[in-house]
Amino acid sequence: MNRIHQLDPATATGKTKQLLDGVKAKLGVVPNLFRVFGNSPAALEGYLGFSGALAGGALSAKVREQIALVVAEINDCGYCRNAHAFIGGKVGLSEREIADARRVVAADPRTEAILNLARSVVMQRGKLGAAEFQAARAANLSDAEIVETTANVALNIFSNYVNHVALTVVDFPEPKPVAVDAATAEGCDSGTCARPH
Repeated sequence: MNRIHQLDPATATGKTKQLLDGVKAKLGVVPNLFRVFGNSPAALEGYLGFSGALAGGALSAKVREQIALVVAEINDCGYCRNAHAFIGGKVGLSEREIADARRVVAADPRTEAILNLARSVVMQRGKLGAAEFQAARAANLSDAEIVETTANVALNIFSNYVNHVALTVVDFPEPKPVAVDAATAEGCDSGTCARPH
C-alpha cells in the first residue's frame, strides 16, 4: 500500500491534470508512479521535462531503458525494474537484452561500456576513478554520451527513490527472474565496478 497518496487522474485539476493527461496520451494509462508524482506538480513537471529532454539526446530509447534497468537493479527498485522491463520491450529490447541489462551486459560493446559507466556512477556516487573514466574513453564514448549517461542515472535514481519513499504499488508485470552478479547487487569490492569477464 502506498505511503503517499496516488492521485486519481479523473479528479486531478490544473497543472497536474494537464501533465497527467499528457502521460495518458503518451502511454495509454497513467502508471502509479505518475499518480504519486502528481502530488507535487513541480516534481511531476520536472521529471517529465528531464525525461523528455533526454529523449532528444544522443542515447537511443533502447539504451536509456537499459540504463534504467541497471539503476533499478542496483537500487533494488521493484517498481522501476518492472516498469523499464515492460517499456524496454515496447521500444524493441528483447527478453534477453532486458535480462542482460539487469546484469550490466550488452551484446554491443559500446552499449556495454555505457551500462558499465552507469553502474560505476551509481555505485561510486559519481566519483569515478581514472580506470572507469578511461574505460568509457577506450570504448570511444563521446562527451555527450558520458554526460547523458550520468543524466539518465540521475533521472532514474529520482524515480527509484520516490518509489522507495512512497512504497508505490507496482502496476507493471514482473520480468522473468535473472541471476545478477554480486558486484551489481551488493556493491563493488574491487573499487572498479567493472563487470567481471
